[in-house]
Amino acid sequence: MKPSVPNQPITWHHSNLSRQERHLANGHKSCALWFTGLSGSGKSTLVFTLEKELHLRSIRSYVLDGDNIRHGLNADLGFSEQDRKENVRRIGEVSKLFVDAGLFVLSAFISPNEHDRAMVRGLFHPDDFLEVYVKCSLEECERRDPKGLYKRARSGELPNFTGISAGYDVPKRPDIVIDTERLTIEESVRLLIDQLEKRSCLTMNEKLLSP
Repeated sequence: MKPSVPNQPITWHHSNLSRQERHLANGHKSCALWFTGLSGSGKSTLVFTLEKELHLRSIRSYVLDGDNIRHGLNADLGFSEQDRKENVRRIGEVSKLFVDAGLFVLSAFISPNEHDRAMVRGLFHPDDFLEVYVKCSLEECERRDPKGLYKRARSGELPNFTGISAGYDVPKRPDIVIDTERLTIEESVRLLIDQLEKRSCLTMNEKLLSP
C-alpha cells in the first residue's frame, strides 16, 4: 500500500483494475521511454515519429514533449535549477500514471541533471523504464538551431540555457543511445523498435494470455 503524505489527511485509493488487465485490454504491455539530450538534438522529431510507428503497430502511446507541457501543466515554471527539477519531477509522475494505465509514454525533455533523471528512473520498475540518450554534439545542435534559441542564448537573451550558460550531464549508462548526427530518423526509429522488441516490450507476457 502506498503511504500517505505526512501530515496530510489523504489516502491512496487502489483501482479495481490491475495493470495486467489493462495490458490484456490493450493487447500489449506498457513502458516509459525517457528521451534526454540537448536542445536541437532531435528529441521531438524522434518521439513523434516513433509514436506514429507504434500506432501503425496498434501500440497505444502518447508523447509528453517539453515545449508542449510548458504550455499547460508546467506553464507556471521557469528555467531556474529548481524549476527545472520540478519540471522533471512532475513529468516523471505523469509518465508513471501513463504506464500504470497500460500505455507507452514517450517523454522528451532536455532533463540536463543526472540526479533528476535518476530520480525519475527510481519511480519505475526496471522493466518499465528506458532512458534514451539522443546524442548530438553541441556544435551540431547549434548549427541546426531550429528554434533560434542558441543564437538568443549566445547574445545573453536566454540565461541558464543548457549547453551555453548551463551544464548538461551526459548520461553515464543510458539504456539506448541514438546518435542523430550519424543516423537518419528512419534508422533511429528502427533501432528503437529493435530494442523494444529485444526487451519484449511490444508483446504480451505468455502467462497473461494463458486461460
